[in-house]
Amino acid sequence: QVQLVESGGGLVQPGGSLRLSCVASGPNLDYYSLGWFRQAPGKEREGIACISTAGGVANYADSVKGRFTISRDNALNTVYLQMNSLKPEDTGVYFCAAAYILSVQAMCASTSLDAWGDGTLVTVSA
Repeated sequence: QVQLVESGGGLVQPGGSLRLSCVASGPNLDYYSLGWFRQAPGKEREGIACISTAGGVANYADSVKGRFTISRDNALNTVYLQMNSLKPEDTGVYFCAAAYILSVQAMCASTSLDAWGDGTLVTVSA
């Protein structure tokens, strides 16, 4: 069973940057796509960035394209989300997720995935 632990959230001013990390543990991690989902206050959880097993393919929500970058280091079993040019509307709880042998497009479009972290809060405010 895959377990995920996020870190790196916090308070940042508009225009600032943050990097989130998620450490995965469990069997067969090389077969899992990994992703970041966001749940803003009063809204449903949405997929914002997903990355393939080897890290060669990524999918982004339109709202974060050009500002966020997802990457993974399989040697460290870690997935990252570099967030630049942050906006107040980026505020929310960010969840790491894992999906067994699923395309990044399908993963980011779904919330029925194999594993979830507990989330880390990102607040963008002056």
